[in-house]
Amino acid sequence: MPTILCFGDSNTWGYDPAATAASPFPIRYPADVRWPGQLAGELGNSWQVIEEGQNGRAAVHEDRTALASRCGRDYLLPCLESHHPLEVVAIMLGTNDLKACHHLPAQDIANGVGVLVQLILKSGAGPGARAPKILVICPAAIGNLESLPDLAARFVGARERSLEMPRLYAAMAKLHGVEFLNAQEYTQVSPIDGLHFTAEDHTALAKAVAAKLRSMM
Repeated sequence: MPTILCFGDSNTWGYDPAATAASPFPIRYPADVRWPGQLAGELGNSWQVIEEGQNGRAAVHEDRTALASRCGRDYLLPCLESHHPLEVVAIMLGTNDLKACHHLPAQDIANGVGVLVQLILKSGAGPGARAPKILVICPAAIGNLESLPDLAARFVGARERSLEMPRLYAAMAKLHGVEFLNAQEYTQVSPIDGLHFTAEDHTALAKAVAAKLRSMM
């Protein structure tokens, strides 16, 4: 049975913006609402889907202003070793790299995800100790944060940079010879926080990823 690892941030973890707005701590959508869970339903019993999302995870940077241990690069190789053999690794990271504390242009964010792609290609975490197939997913565009001053201060200029990312992610994926999917074609973030998926977005992304996987395989 082929296995896909979904490696991402809070939108892979399943952060529920509406429920969290009324809570002192993050609330997660149920497993069958989150896009990896829905992906498993789309693919059926012929696939195993491993959900590996973390709130605040960035590609190759640590956020010193928030909780520690959020650098995707640091956790990626242990994660691959834990779950191999993996037929496919789907990466959707970059939203947290847009934070003002990192001071990163969109090109540097795409390059950071490219570092993860190279680690996977060299990992031998696929069947027969070969490299897994890789699907790079460009994250959703940041929403309008004008009515959310605290978030706006943490994500200065993020919307504009997020809109540059599909072109740059696609070029990076082509450079490394891996597959690409633009989540911005299928999703829009909730107006509640301008960052996280609605339940409908999770459904749309799951269907798009399932269709892409079928074409890849």
